[in-house]
Amino acid sequence: MGTALFSITNRLRRSLGSNCLYAVRCYRAERAQDRLHARLSPLGALKTIVPELDKWVDSGKTIRGGDLCYVIRDLRKRHRYKHALEATEWMFSKDVYQITPSEHALRLDLIGKVHGSELAETYFNDLEEKDKNEKTYGALLNCYARDKLTDKFLFHMKMMKKSGFASTTVPFDNLMCLYSNTGQYEKVPEVLAEMKMNQIVPCNFSYRICINSYGERSDIEGMEKILEEMKAQNHITVDWNTHAAVANIYLKAGLTEKATATIKKAERLVRKESPREGYNRLIALYGSLGDKSAVNRMWDHLKSSCKKIINKEYMTMFHALVQHNELEKAEYLLKDWETCGNDFDLRVPQILLTAYCQKGMLQKAESMLQEYEKKQIRPNWYLILCDAFEKNGETEKASEYKEKANRSGV
Repeated sequence: MGTALFSITNRLRRSLGSNCLYAVRCYRAERAQDRLHARLSPLGALKTIVPELDKWVDSGKTIRGGDLCYVIRDLRKRHRYKHALEATEWMFSKDVYQITPSEHALRLDLIGKVHGSELAETYFNDLEEKDKNEKTYGALLNCYARDKLTDKFLFHMKMMKKSGFASTTVPFDNLMCLYSNTGQYEKVPEVLAEMKMNQIVPCNFSYRICINSYGERSDIEGMEKILEEMKAQNHITVDWNTHAAVANIYLKAGLTEKATATIKKAERLVRKESPREGYNRLIALYGSLGDKSAVNRMWDHLKSSCKKIINKEYMTMFHALVQHNELEKAEYLLKDWETCGNDFDLRVPQILLTAYCQKGMLQKAESMLQEYEKKQIRPNWYLILCDAFEKNGETEKASEYKEKANRSGV
């Protein structure tokens, strides 16, 4: 569960997002959420979005608290934390918005993401006592977890318990994620046990972290025991995400039949629960399982369920195709990606280039590099080609690309 902390962020988003940034007062009564989002969303290359916000207001248009909330949450979801923080700071600088602990918690979380937990801690300490509640305490706790500051996390959680702010699953879930991210998987079930002892009812997410901790220790029996306990809870419905996590554990353990059956359970739930995230995950799982037809089926479902395929999903499909030597299909997919209108991300075509190199198709790899260079795109792929030519015994070519890498500052 090396990437476990991404779950903390998702968890915090759910706990803060629904309450954040709703203001009673606004510049105008007219709703402008979609238009504001359309104006700010494409500005990824800009150093700041503040001028655009100012222009919007100066032209007499609306920026309500709820509208701004929608934009900030979208920016954060797409990892544009700096822009999301700028938007919260812009909001705080105006005197027309009602600032509550929820807004402080959101800003604190973004400060931690952009500047680190030390500045987030300073922000928390400077808050008035009335603004220090379970949301702001929880936001700082999340910063400590993200930066793997175990001692600070435990001390802060102790303070939360004393203040009565540790009565929900969120801080305990964050602690389990912290232990997972620092390799202390054996401590995760202890936290779950503490929750139950304190009459804090574990949620779906709590059980999933614990399930993953058993998987990381290759304890299939322990994992299945927790899964059965989870199924027995009246307040919990085992979702596609949990089935996908269990399937991944079975795959790593080489239990193909159990993995297949569990993936199919996840597939049955994905369409109604979370098609975009779900089908993307299932493409990866079916790819690992070696089921090419299922990979293609999930890709078709993804395309029919979502208006636009994003780069992350293209990357998942590329990985699945090259994993099974489907390079012709990957080449066709590359053409589709190049014309889909997405922001250009070198990580997408690099998957195919790396596959060419690994399979000794070095002329194709070179042609691909040269084609992008002709388009005035300068991929930093020289070291990949250098390594490939060196392994192929072509030292002269390897030296050529090493020199290019040095000149480009790679």
